[in-house]
Amino acid sequence: MRTAYSVETVRNAERELMARLPEGALMQRAAAGLAAACAQVLARVAGRVYGNRVVLLVGSGDNGGDALYAGARLARRGAGVTAVLLAPDRAHGGGLTALRRAGGRVAEGGAAGSAEELIARADLVLDGIVGIGGSGGLRKEAVPLADAAARSRAAVVAVDLPSGVEADTGRVRGDVVRADLTVTFGTHKPGLLIDPAREYAGSVRLVDIGLPLPGEAAELEALQHPDVAHLLPVPAGESDKYRRGVVGIAAGSARYPGAAVLAVAGALRGGAGAVRYVGPAGDAVIARFPETLVSDQGPKRAGRVQAWVVGPGAGDDAATVAQVLAAEVPVLIDADGLRLADADAVRARTAPTLMTPHAGEAAALLGVGREEVEAARLDSVRELAARYGATVLLKGSTTLVARAKGGPVRVNATGTSWLATAGSGDVLSGLAGSLLAAGLSAVDAGSVGAYLHGLAGRFAAEGAPAGAHDVAAAIPRAWRDVRGD
Repeated sequence: MRTAYSVETVRNAERELMARLPEGALMQRAAAGLAAACAQVLARVAGRVYGNRVVLLVGSGDNGGDALYAGARLARRGAGVTAVLLAPDRAHGGGLTALRRAGGRVAEGGAAGSAEELIARADLVLDGIVGIGGSGGLRKEAVPLADAAARSRAAVVAVDLPSGVEADTGRVRGDVVRADLTVTFGTHKPGLLIDPAREYAGSVRLVDIGLPLPGEAAELEALQHPDVAHLLPVPAGESDKYRRGVVGIAAGSARYPGAAVLAVAGALRGGAGAVRYVGPAGDAVIARFPETLVSDQGPKRAGRVQAWVVGPGAGDDAATVAQVLAAEVPVLIDADGLRLADADAVRARTAPTLMTPHAGEAAALLGVGREEVEAARLDSVRELAARYGATVLLKGSTTLVARAKGGPVRVNATGTSWLATAGSGDVLSGLAGSLLAAGLSAVDAGSVGAYLHGLAGRFAAEGAPAGAHDVAAAIPRAWRDVRGD
């Protein structure tokens, strides 16, 4: 599992480690990993390190020191390295000495025109302007350099985090550096995994520098294939359809029968043994999926289920939503159900509740603008989970899953922009609801559902448009890919 830690936790771990190491050893570890990553980039684009032009954008403090020491290592391998100093009086002294001894040159950022010309001719630009404590975007003097890097043909490598993005929140409040590769040290930072900041990080490479990080202090968790494979429900020899779990789907309306069909499609591929459908789209559901158990008696009389999904395409059917919320089994609330659900009824539930809004729905629940949710996704999902006493899955380019009682937020990035298509969320609801019925906790059902859904979206699209029904059909392929079958 990939984890991310706050700036405060990282700095505490750095202080603890530096107290046990010779002076400067920790920075040398970081610089060695950074230089190796840069050398690989140069080898990939130019075939070698020797003779390539490298420009270091150096701010004050240790972040700039990392860049300078890495630049010295590249200079010793024959690269032409020039450091542009944005704060000459506060540049890292030891790093500057090492760079000069290795044959590197130093320029001052005040000579903006010449610095931009250096960047225009560079093969690689190393962004060491601001460290993980930065906030509020780049300062005015750094903006022309970031713009020049974006215009250049050079590969842009960020030191620890792209300068200007906020490490702890993933917010972007101004001008930032856009990197092709970010080399981060010790652990991932939340901003490397959450949009909008993640968009600026490019590929991310983690360099292990031996930080003593407490597992319980993680801010984010990101499941990987082995984690998901361990959580997938697999029937045993004594299993039958009821022991595997039955998921109820209360969805669809005369206006939106397709939402019911798509939610059932996701549920049938989610690991539960059977799917019960309740609602006005029974004919459409049974025509497409004859294995579905269809009822027109309402949720209370539908028969035994281990979990409910309510809301996709429900229109204004508040009565059905209320009946489902009164059930003493796990419930997933999506789409119209989020608007129709009584907040007090959600908070009063004793069985697990999983809410799955997109940014617009989350904004309506929080009483803020959509742009505010999109700019502060981590804060928003935590606030929703706390306010409703429920697990919340916030959909988006990086889907976030927050526990009702706090703790690390799960982040998922397996998706693709092709999943931004009508009905895709209905498929996810059915899939995650089926995992709930199969016995997964709300946070695991949401996380595993998002992971499989994202993979299925990639497989369905493969670089071209795909519909929600294609995503549902690709879930078995995603399942097999995770399990290595």
